[in-house]
Amino acid sequence: MLIFRWLVMLLLLMAALSFAFYLGTGKVHYRRWSFLTLKWSVIAGLTFFAVLFLGRML
Repeated sequence: MLIFRWLVMLLLLMAALSFAFYLGTGKVHYRRWSFLTLKWSVIAGLTFFAVLFLGRML
């Protein structure tokens, strides 16, 4: 569980930093990278909560 928490936190931090780089430089690839990492952090978060939910049910 701790690994999932750290994974989600690091992915969200990476998405925020990428978006900050996009705002600072205006380069489009930083925005694309930010949305990509945001997508994967949402997927990791949903997986984390699904594992918690399944753990409670069993």
